[in-house]
Amino acid sequence: MASYAEIQAQIAELQAQAERVRKEELTSAIAQVKALMDQHGITIEDLQGVTKKSRKTSPIKAKYRDPVSGSEWTGRGRSPKWLEGKNKDDFSV
Repeated sequence: MASYAEIQAQIAELQAQAERVRKEELTSAIAQVKALMDQHGITIEDLQGVTKKSRKTSPIKAKYRDPVSGSEWTGRGRSPKWLEGKNKDDFSV
């Protein structure tokens, strides 16, 4: 029966061997991918895709203004307390 130290040495040797084989397979796979890309005329940019530039959104203009406090509301979301129960058209900007 093998000793603990011998088994640990075998494990270390097998892990090193596995890493070498993994690197060889990785190199081979990369070469295959490059060959296919060359064969079909594919570039790295084709793989990454075109990214859209996000457009900047401009701030929304206020549609309603409270004449007393001067606070404004765009008309989106919940209506403010100063506008509740009143006609919106009376506060149009």
